[in-house]
Amino acid sequence: MNTYIYPKVVALVTTSVLFSSYGLAQGLVDDSTANLNLRNFFFERNFTAPGAPQNYAREWTQSFIFDFRSGFTQGTVGFGVDVLGKYAVKLDGGAGHYGALLLPRDGDGDPASSFGRLGVALKARVSATEIKAGEWMPNLPLVTADDFRALPQTFQGAQVSSQDIKNWTLYAGQFNKTALRNDSSMEDLSFGTARSDAFNYLGADYRAIPSGATVRMWSGQLKDIYQQNYLGFIQRWPFSESVSLNTTLGYFWGKDDGSAKAGRLDNRTASLMVGLGVREHTFSIGLQDVSGDTGWMRINGTGGIYLANNTFNHGFDNPDERSWQLRYDLNFAPYGVPGLTLMTRYVHGDDVRLRNVEDGSEWVRETELGYVVQSGSLKNLNVRWRNASVRRDFNAVDYDENRLIVSFPFKFL
Repeated sequence: MNTYIYPKVVALVTTSVLFSSYGLAQGLVDDSTANLNLRNFFFERNFTAPGAPQNYAREWTQSFIFDFRSGFTQGTVGFGVDVLGKYAVKLDGGAGHYGALLLPRDGDGDPASSFGRLGVALKARVSATEIKAGEWMPNLPLVTADDFRALPQTFQGAQVSSQDIKNWTLYAGQFNKTALRNDSSMEDLSFGTARSDAFNYLGADYRAIPSGATVRMWSGQLKDIYQQNYLGFIQRWPFSESVSLNTTLGYFWGKDDGSAKAGRLDNRTASLMVGLGVREHTFSIGLQDVSGDTGWMRINGTGGIYLANNTFNHGFDNPDERSWQLRYDLNFAPYGVPGLTLMTRYVHGDDVRLRNVEDGSEWVRETELGYVVQSGSLKNLNVRWRNASVRRDFNAVDYDENRLIVSFPFKFL
């Protein structure tokens, strides 16, 4: 796909919308949704390794995330628009304890007092095929916008998705800019220090009926940097009303592309997560193996949620790293506290190979306690406390941290 195709698509969709008659707009309004999420985010990280450049990082923000998604106008070709507005205000975060990545820096090097942007995506639909152009948050195996801080990461580009073939969802698209989770400006895509003006991708998801098994096949190219492929399998086996087994298996493989701006690349990453649900309890095991000359490849700033051992802090995706995870989840509803949940996990990785590191090891312990108000004027108020410890025998970045996240969504439509 041409790097600059999405502005042409935006112009085409805009022109078509302007010439649509008033009567065709009924579905545009009737099927619209609009939400405003108030997200209060407190982050404190204490560095424990000897010789760390600072003792702690602490930032506190209040965010406003507005998400409007229209329906489609009536007719053979339907048109619509999605709007994502995001704005964050600093409540605490001086230059002396900057580093939680909630806030960008101003020109003088101090944390910004506020930041944000407005993203718009125009869309059109024919039958079960949709074309979108503009800015949004993708959640794809090869490109996942990060949403683990004050504001979500967004991408600019164009995409076609189709469900016209029974049991299949097909994708084709290109991204060429991104706004990071702690930045209000659009930047080129990058991998390490190498920069690119296009990430092209194709994807196909097949969902078997009635078993519910899903197979995902994806391929992407960060132009002149890397090529990457993904094969995934998701299946849930319900053994009874109270016992089920959930399996997610994924395999990535890739290499350098074109002029190889980041050098020669070679990676293969296998990922397996198996979870046994027994009533309100879920016991999970995660296994992950990274092989090849380089670590798992992702665009700078993106998330790694399609890796089994990706955590709030780390993806265990270094070159040659092998990792395992033990995880436990508990739903307190059967104990008389609906809305209260607990997650705790331990992930250990070894055989890490980096510059000046031959056999590094690391571990992460994380716990999240969450509560969602079930009724009353504060219904859907979400409070999450995350506590974590990270230890490595390389790079001297050991730390303990706490995150307190309070979210209150308002639904307008």
